[in-house]
Amino acid sequence: MKNFILNYSHRHASKWLVLAIDLIITALTFFIAYSIRFGLTLDFNFTNFLTQFPIVLIFATTCFLLTGSFKGVIRHTGLKDAQNIFYAICLLFVLGACLNVLNILILGTESLHIPLSILFIHFLLNSFALIISRLIFKYAYQSLQSTSIVSTRVLIYGAGESGLLTQSAIINDTHKSVVVVGFIDDKPGKIGKQLNGANVYTRQNINEKFIAKHGINEIIISIQSITKERLTEISDELLSLPVKVKIVPPVGDWLDGTLKASQIKEIQIEDLLDRAPIRLENAKVAAELDGQVVMITGAAGSIGSEIVRQISFFKSRHLVLIDQAESALYDLEQELRSNGFENFTPIVADIRDFQRVENLFKIYHPNMVFHAAAYKHVPLMESNPCEAIKINIHATRNLADLASKFKVNKFVFVSTDKAVNPTNVMGATKRVAEMYIKCLQTESETKFITTRFGNVLGSNGSVIPLFKRQIKNGGPITVTHPEVTRYFMTIPEASQLVIEAGAMGNGGEIFIFDMGESVKIYDMAKKMIRLSGLNYPKDIDIEFVGLRPGEKLYEELLANGENTIATHHKKIMKSKFSVSNCDKLKDLIEDLCLINLLNQDNHIIVSKLKEIVPEYISKNSEYEIIDERNKEILVNLSYQKEVSNYIA
Repeated sequence: MKNFILNYSHRHASKWLVLAIDLIITALTFFIAYSIRFGLTLDFNFTNFLTQFPIVLIFATTCFLLTGSFKGVIRHTGLKDAQNIFYAICLLFVLGACLNVLNILILGTESLHIPLSILFIHFLLNSFALIISRLIFKYAYQSLQSTSIVSTRVLIYGAGESGLLTQSAIINDTHKSVVVVGFIDDKPGKIGKQLNGANVYTRQNINEKFIAKHGINEIIISIQSITKERLTEISDELLSLPVKVKIVPPVGDWLDGTLKASQIKEIQIEDLLDRAPIRLENAKVAAELDGQVVMITGAAGSIGSEIVRQISFFKSRHLVLIDQAESALYDLEQELRSNGFENFTPIVADIRDFQRVENLFKIYHPNMVFHAAAYKHVPLMESNPCEAIKINIHATRNLADLASKFKVNKFVFVSTDKAVNPTNVMGATKRVAEMYIKCLQTESETKFITTRFGNVLGSNGSVIPLFKRQIKNGGPITVTHPEVTRYFMTIPEASQLVIEAGAMGNGGEIFIFDMGESVKIYDMAKKMIRLSGLNYPKDIDIEFVGLRPGEKLYEELLANGENTIATHHKKIMKSKFSVSNCDKLKDLIEDLCLINLLNQDNHIIVSKLKEIVPEYISKNSEYEIIDERNKEILVNLSYQKEVSNYIA
């Protein structure tokens, strides 16, 4: 019983204290109202005052209890609390007026009559005193509770609603003492005005002299509707100043719809490369996935796991998650279960094992297959072409054949822009897989769909985590070439577009995603150094190490002879290409897989790969010698043909 009383008092003592203070303020303002009414003197009827005093306190207690104005947390006092206080005081005024009417009509007691002028004066005084007291207590609490001795002086970029919410969030943060020096805005109508006591400045005012004069430590970008281009422009200017640059997350990421100071993070390179969120055609995707058994290979990988997450929001009958990486698959399983999703089966399996995969098709009879499993690392696959062929060609062929055999409705293959005019083994193997799937489409009831896109931010092997590690270790950052560029896309964006393409595909298409503008890696490295609060080349240097084996300077999204057709989704284009003589292609692929299994001589394997994909020309690779030899053969054949024609 004792513990219960202690716990109860600990939870509720503060609000009763607030109620007591409110009553004391109400009593004092009632006394002052009487004094003002009689010329700021005490020359009034104390008998009447003492009779009315307890009645006013009883009325006030009733009003405060009814409106709950005393229940608000003082340190978070806001507009809602002020409204509750105002309602309570209005109700108190009404009760006082009703008492007067009742007294005139029934009681007729002079001592109970409160002059209307006193009621008005008390109403005004009490409103002012109660609201001001809340603010005094709020700022006193913040001052006492702040754990930081030195205040952080902040500018907020954006003088709109988001900026005001940001100001409120950081000021109410008790773990840090923050002073909002002002706002920055681009709209001329706001410049020179004040918001919550802080001046609004134009962007042109903000320079090193201004920063030093006002002692600015941080600038927080708080604009919700902002394009990547504008964010990049703003951040480039701010990063040149000796301040930390932070950013407010999108409204959708706020906790329970409320911005917390802890959510405001230093701006990252992903923020500048990210683009507008994808709008899925949920009705079409939902109809496609409704009641379906969906199999995802590479389910624990970067793209595969996000496809799983996205599909889990729809009403599919069952998800079959296949991956060879047991730890990553276990982590995905735990994540899904913790989110309340149980309608799936995680399976550790090697997709190169035909019998194992065939048995899974027999057990689960999938309606759709998303094939995301692949070897993707260009330099590693350049050194290990036999493994690239096993996974990217042989395993894909197994899956595609089984999908056709078991009459799967749709088979969605996740390809890469490196399959376009490939210069490396990885890209060439993905191109062969594209070609095989295209051939299978002509003889199968299954709709085979290919999706093609570029680099994915944050994926395994992405350049951004590498640069972050190098900066953390003090540099240098290693860039292959000053002119190398890449397309980037976020993992959720890529995965959502794969699902969308799968829903809209009718078979035989290659869907190409709008990757936006290509990004120069050298510029990205310099920007990441600035984002880390360091300077290039003073603090962190950049070294050019040369193109890696098989690496291109520029990535392409369309192969020779391919053209795009627009779709109903502005970020998805459709390419159709034809493969001549599919029987010959299948024989060549069969030979390649057999040679890869029996011989495993890298040069012989790659030569066979180049025979299947004539546009595959190696770059910065040991296999360039094969291209030279093939060129000599062609020259000799051409010369012999000319000689034969001359003799004839």
